[in-house]
Amino acid sequence: MSSTRLIFALDVPTRKQALEYVAMLSGTVDVFKVGLQLFVRYGPSLVEEVGRHAPVFLDLKLHDIPATVSRAIGSLDSLPVSLLTVHAAGGKAMLKAAVEAAAGINPSPAILGVTVLTSLDGADLQSTGCMGSPVEVVRRRIRLLTDSSVHGAVASPLELPDIRSMVNDSFITVTPGIRPQGTDTGDQRRVATPAMAAQNGATYIVVGRPIRDATNPLKAAMAIKKELQDA
Repeated sequence: MSSTRLIFALDVPTRKQALEYVAMLSGTVDVFKVGLQLFVRYGPSLVEEVGRHAPVFLDLKLHDIPATVSRAIGSLDSLPVSLLTVHAAGGKAMLKAAVEAAAGINPSPAILGVTVLTSLDGADLQSTGCMGSPVEVVRRRIRLLTDSSVHGAVASPLELPDIRSMVNDSFITVTPGIRPQGTDTGDQRRVATPAMAAQNGATYIVVGRPIRDATNPLKAAMAIKKELQDA
């Protein structure tokens, strides 16, 4: 049985919709992701509301100079955030500042470095000046994350076998780009099914549209949890 846990992405425009999904899916979904769309509009108060029901993955993908990232994370003190993202491309000093800032607040979230967005392929990376394939870029960034004592990484499920060979068992792996068999991949390029992600060693998978847009979101979430358990 897989120990991979399910994160549902609350990628909706309103507080009302977000809390409706939380009420509907609590008890099935393990963690709820609050991203830029909701955080920009509603801020910390929504994080507090969601956190009353389940752990919160705050997906802000912070990427700035070390002092700014440190102060931003310090501003999350007392918010119920379990997981928080920063961009691995921010560099070692920024990553270390993020880890230190997270250790100084309560509760202390795990810092996750975003390696390569799952919407990007090799050509996209080259156009931004990154040399090598997505796998090669991810490997370099995983080494940077571990050297900076970051708690985990966000990466596509396709890179998970490489990542798992490079890190210890406590290293958290969060994988977006999850699409159950037969569902639309949308703007995602590097995707896999829930079972494939679990078999490749994902700690968490992030699922949004396949649950959100389903006729019965709870049934869709339960089906994904079963697929994880059977993987």
